[in-house]
Amino acid sequence: MQKNFKPHPNSFKNTFCAFNEVLPDAIQGLKKQFESKAGSAYYYTEEGMYRVSNHWGRLANSKWRLIARNPETESKTKIGFAKWEEFYPDNAEEKLYYIKADFENNLANYEHKNNPEYDGKAVLRTSFETAKRLKQIRNLQQLTNWAKHFDYDDIDDLRKQIISELIFTEKTLEQIKREV
Repeated sequence: MQKNFKPHPNSFKNTFCAFNEVLPDAIQGLKKQFESKAGSAYYYTEEGMYRVSNHWGRLANSKWRLIARNPETESKTKIGFAKWEEFYPDNAEEKLYYIKADFENNLANYEHKNNPEYDGKAVLRTSFETAKRLKQIRNLQQLTNWAKHFDYDDIDDLRKQIISELIFTEKTLEQIKREV
């Protein structure tokens, strides 16, 4: 029988967390310990939290993201798991976030500086600055009209060059484009 583990109610306020998607059998036999007004269900264990939800991202005063399984499950409702030590503090004033790009899959996302994978190379920014820069990166990844002003052989190489500068320097997009 599951031991009833319950974290402090304020444990999750102003936090960032990346949950990993798990299959339904992960919560089989666990007791639902909380259900939000929006319908998300929470299961707490000694190791961490399972969250069953059809919405991820900004939640009240927290930023919780789901890292989907590959291949992705078809259900709109996903189950995510995060260890307690993977909940990091969040606020609008501190430079807590960096951007990580996946050039192979043409993706980019923000990560927290307390993530053990952070190597100290990407520039840390506030959540507002990170969101602004991430939007610029995603536009570069998804659109092509910006590239008509450049003389290039391979748009993917050009993208990688500009995006890397956006991640690893404080230069503005305009400065980077002038220098390329």
